[in-house]
Amino acid sequence: MDTVVYPGSFDPITKGHINIIKRAVNLFDEVIVAVFNNPNKDHIFSMEERVSLLKVTISDIDKVKIDSFTGLTTNYVKSQKAKAILRGLRAVSDFEGEFQMASMNKELDDSIETIFLMTDTKYAFLSSSLVKEVAKFGGNLNNVVPEPVEKALQKKFKEQ
Repeated sequence: MDTVVYPGSFDPITKGHINIIKRAVNLFDEVIVAVFNNPNKDHIFSMEERVSLLKVTISDIDKVKIDSFTGLTTNYVKSQKAKAILRGLRAVSDFEGEFQMASMNKELDDSIETIFLMTDTKYAFLSSSLVKEVAKFGGNLNNVVPEPVEKALQKKFKEQ
């Protein structure tokens, strides 16, 4: 079985992420969407909340497993008996950081490949950081995140 791991902070999941997931299930037998805490980012949702939002928004997509992990991505990928890491690219500006990460992962375990998919161009501008900024000021997000995510963001910012 060809399994790929799509790791990310997914804080929150966007329609751009979902676009990558839906296309990946056409390429792999199983796609594991794996949430982790990126120490370089300020998370608005806890890991448990992010996993819950993923389950609400993508559990209807066949061949997708939702999980979370801590530590090195390569160790997690190996523990899942996956062959590859999936990363989404929005624009050329994403490539440098993603290339650096893929190169380090290859150094850590040369049996694991990194596969890049370009998101649909209608989501090329979209980032979780931008979504959080718009949500903070009460902007309409229904075209860029699933409804449960928009409601969770509204609630989160109302609490703050």
